[in-house]
Amino acid sequence: MHSHTLDSWQHEHVFLGAAHERNERRTWAVVGLTTTMMVVEIAGGMFFGSMALLADGWHMSTHAGALAIAAFAYRYARRHAHDPRFAFGTGKLGDLAGFASAVVLALVALAIGWESALRFFQPVPIHYPEATAIAVAGLIVNLASAWLLGGDHAHGHAHDHDHGHDHGHDHRHDHHHDHHGHADHNMRAAFWHVMADALTSVLAIVGLLAAWAYGWTWLDPAVGILGAIVIAHWSWRLIRDAGAVLLDAAPDAALVQKIRARLERGHDSISDLHVWRLGPGHHGAIVALVVDHPQPVETYKARLSDIPGLSHVTVEVHQCHGKH
Repeated sequence: MHSHTLDSWQHEHVFLGAAHERNERRTWAVVGLTTTMMVVEIAGGMFFGSMALLADGWHMSTHAGALAIAAFAYRYARRHAHDPRFAFGTGKLGDLAGFASAVVLALVALAIGWESALRFFQPVPIHYPEATAIAVAGLIVNLASAWLLGGDHAHGHAHDHDHGHDHGHDHRHDHHHDHHGHADHNMRAAFWHVMADALTSVLAIVGLLAAWAYGWTWLDPAVGILGAIVIAHWSWRLIRDAGAVLLDAAPDAALVQKIRARLERGHDSISDLHVWRLGPGHHGAIVALVVDHPQPVETYKARLSDIPGLSHVTVEVHQCHGKH
């Protein structure tokens, strides 16, 4: 006989990404870079009388704000990771921040498209040397920021904890993961904000040089509209993916099928199955089984013990003789 205290059957619900703290530090660094470049562009626009630089500077301010949302989300999730008010931890806070940032990105695309369309009919004078120089500087900052945010892919570390709870809970962290289940939508949103800035800088440089050299003033608003379309596409993909996590959509059909294959043996059948994402690299599952000859809950949990990324499992067993 083994005696257990209540604490031995309890566990924490911390489902943050494996690289959470590293991503937080990098995001704050990019916030600093972006804010600095924003101030330079706004000051340069005012000093040189360039509306183009002013517009780009204020446009960059929206990205700085979105990146700050990402950074604060990392900090809040980390500080409240053990807060019992959050039933399944704060792992999905990054998805909420990513969704909000994606909406901001969509508004940025709309603003760029609208401003570009207006410039077809109401061209503005451009100070080509100054505008081009600062656009190049902006591109360098954006590429450095993209390198900081997207240089490495986070990998988890194996932490296997099978508590053998009679109430059917199982808490595991596994370093293996599928791509979609491991995606950090907060970091992804920050990365696409930086890439959107880089894209607009490249298009601005192309448009400025062409207009400066050949007098093709129409090219500046044309590339602006092209950039708006690309950014809108990035935004929609991020809204779709982060929104699915927030709505607890089943993250991976293959994961669901793997759970069924492990548990449905003989006459044993799953009557109810819920699988959802808890955070980057972490999934939860609630399973109701109908069986002829019930086994201990630990038996069914053991069948799922090596499934990658399945971090929190609840199993309930119902006895039912005959066909079911």
